[in-house]
Amino acid sequence: MAAAKPSGQRIEPGSFMHPPHPWPASAKNVSVDAAAIAEKTVSAVNQAIAEKNFNALTSLFVEGSFWKDHVATSWHLRTIKGRDQILAFLRQQCNLTKVEIDTSSDFRKPTFANFAPNGDVQGIYFFTRITTQFGSGRGIIRMVESGSEFKIWTFFTGLEELKGFEEPVGPRRPNGVEPGSRAGRKNWLERRAGAADFVDSEPDVLIIGAGQGGLTAHARLKMLGVSALIVDSNDAVGDNWRKRYHQLVLHDPVWYDHMPYLPFPDYWPVFTPKDKLAEWFDSYAKFLELNIWMKSELLSSSWDEAARQWTVTIKRTRPDGQTETRTLRPKHIVQATGASGVKNMPTIKGMDTFQGALLCHSADFPGAKESPTPKKVVIIGACNSSHDIAQDYYEKGHSVTMIQRSTTCVVGSQTLLKVNLGVLYEEGSPPVEDADIFSWSWPSDIMKSIQVDLACIQRKDDAELLSGLSRAGFGLDNGPDNAGLFIKYLQRGGGYYIDVGTSQLIIDGNINVKHGQEVESILPRGVRLADGTEIEADEIIFATGYANMRTQARVIFGDEVADRVGDVWGWDEEGEMRTIWSESGHPGLWLHGGNLAMCRYYSRVLALQIKAKLDGLS
Repeated sequence: MAAAKPSGQRIEPGSFMHPPHPWPASAKNVSVDAAAIAEKTVSAVNQAIAEKNFNALTSLFVEGSFWKDHVATSWHLRTIKGRDQILAFLRQQCNLTKVEIDTSSDFRKPTFANFAPNGDVQGIYFFTRITTQFGSGRGIIRMVESGSEFKIWTFFTGLEELKGFEEPVGPRRPNGVEPGSRAGRKNWLERRAGAADFVDSEPDVLIIGAGQGGLTAHARLKMLGVSALIVDSNDAVGDNWRKRYHQLVLHDPVWYDHMPYLPFPDYWPVFTPKDKLAEWFDSYAKFLELNIWMKSELLSSSWDEAARQWTVTIKRTRPDGQTETRTLRPKHIVQATGASGVKNMPTIKGMDTFQGALLCHSADFPGAKESPTPKKVVIIGACNSSHDIAQDYYEKGHSVTMIQRSTTCVVGSQTLLKVNLGVLYEEGSPPVEDADIFSWSWPSDIMKSIQVDLACIQRKDDAELLSGLSRAGFGLDNGPDNAGLFIKYLQRGGGYYIDVGTSQLIIDGNINVKHGQEVESILPRGVRLADGTEIEADEIIFATGYANMRTQARVIFGDEVADRVGDVWGWDEEGEMRTIWSESGHPGLWLHGGNLAMCRYYSRVLALQIKAKLDGLS
């Protein structure tokens, strides 16, 4: 390969709580002309696509390559591994018609870099603009050396817009006024009230839940021109955060948590308090003109297979205080009740005999109260909620014991910011949608292997913290296959703690830990562990997490529907997340949830699939 001047930018080291970004390339390969290689490759890709010569197209890939598609090439979330498998995938369905190199910013341009922190894998990456039969989107191509040339290692395609339904933003924004003059013309407030009440219409999509999942799904559907309605049993938008324990603050930073179309302002704090987030949710719903019925209860639901629509009965309390019962017939329902299901509240012998002041699940924890007489508190569980609650009790002067049955993956908050979120999600980082595409474009096989290296870096940075926890008797793990916190979150949905102060309290002995024990029974004034140890307790909190999201579907829709829904969360055989953000197994039912970053990205993926179903495209 002919040597040439390097092109593209150099990226500083770091990664984030997602698949990592590139590291600086070594000096020995500075002669690589990334731009020329990218142009030659994309030209060959486009020629093969135009001729539908998929053999020629896959010949551009290395043997152990990946094609990851988010509803662009197909209408599904797929990760195909290996040239032969990619060839079969493209022959089955390929909506892709054109690929262009995106050179609109330095971050997107062809760049030579390391793909792993230790420099084991080097190559070229560049952003792309893609066109499909039905719309347009973006992607990323990563290339590595194979013999004397560079070939494609990972190829990502993600749909962002549908033809004829481009988002009404920027130059496509609406006028906001109706031209002309006619009798009875309504102003914006009157039109808005009528739309929210669905006086003369019905929503195509019913969304259950007004948290980040429901709000982001509605926002994306609205931009596609899809009529949607959110229903929620709470009194006000934001109550799903407002009602949580007193001291709750997001552990993820603001740059990672932006919401679609309305990012947090520049003065927003790095870590958002739960009540501040609740107020933001309420404002977000108003600014984006989302249709929401609070104080609403789903009384019944049924699916008509022939008509391909739902019939739902909803009892609601209107803003004027009047109660009404409405029957709606949406074509799709989005369950956005959180990425987890019902509370994991164990049944333990003696619970009905407890004589203390409080015994509850962490979801119902009202916050620690100050008392002239310090209380003895037992918290069962040892992950994020447990730690936050333990710290709350300690700060109010109470004595706390944490019961840790198994191990916990712990990462320091500052380590997370520096090692896991740096460069892509920090002050001055690239636009959040660029960061999202970069992160979600990695096939999970590769991402997990890189996370193993990152977790090693994290443990070195947190060595003093982790050593202190071990000495205090707190059980630690390194995540699945030593891949750290993020992989544990993706595969299990929990089992970790991002340290914001409680770890030092454990190290200093201010919070006691009993590791490796089951609770054998609840006593009138405490708990008995499996080893016979008895611990006094005036209050007992079960920070025992939540069941699979499918369990909540069973509560809402009944057994007949839930039995068709697949297990939710964790990776499927291709490395995509199971059931959530894609077809659930039951027609017309979709599941949506996760942290704010996941909801931001996957809300568009979800909305595009629903719109395609409504318009008969997929």
